[in-house]
Amino acid sequence: MSGAPAAPRPASAEETGTGRLDLLLVPPRARTGWRVLTARVVAMCVVELQKLRHDRTELYTRAVQPALWLLIFGETFTRIKAIPTGGIPYIDFLAPGIIAQSAMFIAIFYGIMIIWERDAGILTKLLVTPTPRAALISGKAFASGVKALIQAVVVIVIAAALGVGLTWNPLRLLGVAVVVVLGSAFFSCLSMTIAGIVLTRDRLMGIGQAITMPLFFASNALYPVAIMPGWLQVLSKMNPLSYQVDALRGLLLGTPSHLLLDFGVLLGAAAVGIAAASSLLGRLAR
Repeated sequence: MSGAPAAPRPASAEETGTGRLDLLLVPPRARTGWRVLTARVVAMCVVELQKLRHDRTELYTRAVQPALWLLIFGETFTRIKAIPTGGIPYIDFLAPGIIAQSAMFIAIFYGIMIIWERDAGILTKLLVTPTPRAALISGKAFASGVKALIQAVVVIVIAAALGVGLTWNPLRLLGVAVVVVLGSAFFSCLSMTIAGIVLTRDRLMGIGQAITMPLFFASNALYPVAIMPGWLQVLSKMNPLSYQVDALRGLLLGTPSHLLLDFGVLLGAAAVGIAAASSLLGRLAR
C-alpha cells in the first residue's frame, strides 16, 4: 500500500544560500547626530516660511519704512553733506545700514510669534516631539533670516533705482545673504530669549520698541564710528548690528572693512542667541 507523496518542505533561508531571512522587514537606520539636527532645522524653517504663502502683507508693509529712509533721509543728507563718509555719497553709505536695520526690525519682534504659539498650544506639541530645542529655535531663527533676506532684496532694488553704486559680484552678494541671515538669526533669538523671560506679548512689544532704536542709533548704520563720542563708540563696538553693517558696506560698496572679524562676531552672536533662547524655551511653555 503506497502512501500519498509527502508535500515538499519549504526551503529555509539557509538552504537558498542567502544566509538570512529575506522575509523579515528590516527598518532603515534612523539618522543620528548632525544629520537629524540639520533635517529638523530645515523642517522647522520650511514650516515657518509656509506662513508667508497665506499672508504676504507683512513683506509689503515693511518695505515702506526702508524706502522712506532712503528717499527722504538719504537724499536730504546727501545734499547737506554734513556727515563725513570717506568720499562716497551719503545715500550709498546709508543703504547697507538700512538693509541691516530692516532685517533687525523684522527679527526683533519674532518672539511675539512664539508666545502666540504658546497660547495656541502649538509650542507644547512641538516640545513633546523628539526634535531638540536647539533645532526648534534654529529653524525659527533662520526662517527669520530668510524673511529678512527678502526684505534686503527689496531695499537693494530701491537703492539701485536711486543710483547707489552697489556691486553685482555673485560671490559678494552671496556674502551679503549670509550676513543678513546671521544678523537676523541673532536678533530673532534675542527676541525669543526676551519672550522666555517676560512671557507676555505686551511686555515683549514694549521691550522690543525700547531697544530697537538704541541698537540702531548706537551702531554705524547712520554715521561713522569715528565721529561718535567715546562712550557711544564703546557701545557701538559691543553692538552686533555694527559688525553686520560693516560687513554689508565692505561687500556691497567695497569700502574698507573687517570681514573676518564681522563674520566671526555674527556667527558667535547667533550661536549664543540660539543657546540662550533654547534654554528658556521650556520656561515659556510652562
